[in-house]
Parts: sequence; C-alpha cells; structure tokens
Amino acid sequence: MNAPHALADAELHRVLLAHARAPGEACTLALAGVMASGRTRPAAYVAPIARLAQAEQQALMAAVFPGLTLCWPETAGDAGDEFDDLVALLRRHAGDDGPATRWLAHAIATACKGANQLWQDMGLPGRDTLNALMQAHFGPLKARNAQNMRWKKFFYRELCLQEEVLLCKSPSCAQCVDMPQCFGVEQGAALLPGDTHRVRAAF
Repeated sequence: MNAPHALADAELHRVLLAHARAPGEACTLALAGVMASGRTRPAAYVAPIARLAQAEQQALMAAVFPGLTLCWPETAGDAGDEFDDLVALLRRHAGDDGPATRWLAHAIATACKGANQLWQDMGLPGRDTLNALMQAHFGPLKARNAQNMRWKKFFYRELCLQEEVLLCKSPSCAQCVDMPQCFGVEQGAALLPGDTHRVRAAF
C-alpha cells in the first residue's frame, strides 16, 4: 500500500477499519484513529504511530489489520519533547506488558501531539471510551486520575510531579482559577480524520 500520507485521512481510516480483525473494539478504534490522523500533528509526529520499532509496526499490522501493509516512516522527534517520558509513564502503570498495551502507549503519546481533547485525537466516540481503555490497559494510572482531570492535563501534571517540578499556579486544584480548563466537561463529537474544524486543547 502507498505511504499513509498519500491517502486522505478519512480514506485511510476507512481502509484500516475495513481490514481490522475486530473493528468495533475500543483498542482497534484507538489505533486506527491515531494512525489515520498523522497530518493533523506536527511534522515530527506524522508517522501513523510515532517511534514504534519496525518489528512492532509489523506485528501491530498483522495482529490488528491483517492483510494490510503500510509504508511506515521512522520518526525521531525532538529531544526533550517529553514523548519518551510519556510512553515510559504509561508503560510503568500498565496492567500488563502485552503487545496491545505497548502499541497503545505509543499511540496515546502520539495523539497527545494533536490539538484536541485526547479522545478526539484518538478518533474515539467519547471520553467514556477513552476512560474504559485506560482502565483496561493502564488501570493504576486511571486510578490516579481520581478527579477525572482531562487526560492531556493529567499526563503533563504527572510528568511534572515525576520531575518534582510543578508549574501550577495554586497549591490545590480547588483554589485554581484554571480549574475549568483541567476538569471542564469535554463536549462535542469525535473529530474523524480529515475534519478541518479543530478545537485547541493545550497539553
């Protein structure tokens, strides 16, 4: 098959799901949504799933989208961009080290480079689906997000705490004027690959 960027995002999404072994499963929807949204992300992250080793790429395609082959460019990203730290955070709190969990860790980190709410950048139908996916594959991390903070904000906060550098303006979330930005209701439909309307959501 041609390189992913040679297809329109929506068409690549359709092709992926047409070849999917289990097109209705949340994991499949997440992987397909991230893989088909490369052109909505910064140049260093246009690969279907960033910084995934070639052997893992091939295993993912064979297991999830059998019969479909993609030319998958390798990307290195920018030093200090927190991508690898986020992958490590996810894998450290994973319920297992199975292949699907490894692929999802990279897919989530890749989607975090998008401009919308995380569930939208993953092509999922809603935040509830993302929460269920996090519970199934990264249960300990899901449990840490007990207040249901927006996931990109939560990941950033966890990385800051890990480095013992917290940039929040207030000593607690309840006292912070930015609380609605971190905990506000995430409304709107999922943005399918190819949609041009983008809703900004800072990482």
